[in-house]
Amino acid sequence: MNIYLKQLVQLNDYDKQISSFEPMILQEKQKLETFMQTANELQAQIDEAYKIIDDAKSKRMKNDIHLAELRDKLEDIAKKNSSITSEKELKALQLEEEIAKEQISFANEEIARLDAIVEAKEAELAEAKEKLAAEQDEINEMQTLINNNIEEFNKQRAEISEARAELVPKIDNKISIFYEKIKRWAKDTAVVPVRKQACYGCFMKINDKTYSEVIRSEEIVTCPHCGRILYKEEETAQA
Repeated sequence: MNIYLKQLVQLNDYDKQISSFEPMILQEKQKLETFMQTANELQAQIDEAYKIIDDAKSKRMKNDIHLAELRDKLEDIAKKNSSITSEKELKALQLEEEIAKEQISFANEEIARLDAIVEAKEAELAEAKEKLAAEQDEINEMQTLINNNIEEFNKQRAEISEARAELVPKIDNKISIFYEKIKRWAKDTAVVPVRKQACYGCFMKINDKTYSEVIRSEEIVTCPHCGRILYKEEETAQA
């Protein structure tokens, strides 16, 4: 194979490897998203439970105050009973007493309902906190693993980038410029193999003349359809 073509194949391989690290790093970061989503859902559940508990306790306090007022009212009615002078006054006090007792009964029921809500939500809160703590432990472990993987990827990428930087000065300047021009639109497929007499960049069949030139590998040959640089893989050529 032409020495310049070998260099371009190697250069393109370096570029493909360097580009491959970005999706790998992104994939590592995405692994954490599932755990973070679960943790956020649990935190939202905890926040909502706190909100409901605070609201229920606030309402219970108001009912406690109202209940105390109603009891004071019953005591006041009991005191007034001793000074009743007419049946009309008696009936009015009795009606007032019945209403106060009904309100006390309703207040007690409401307090019991609110207490049940608080109890249920506090149990739910404790469970959610326990799950969140476990999830946070997993997140921390996963974060450490991901950071280590990303650090290793960056190390490998740096090594390949260094190898690429050492190769570039060895390539003829005109050929290097030609490669970079194709790479602008072809990205990491600026140099592609020919398989079954087809360009593996655009997957179009190339003519016999171009194919024979690719097989000889004496010059840099481009695809007549897409303009990518073509080469014949050595193992395939030997086969």
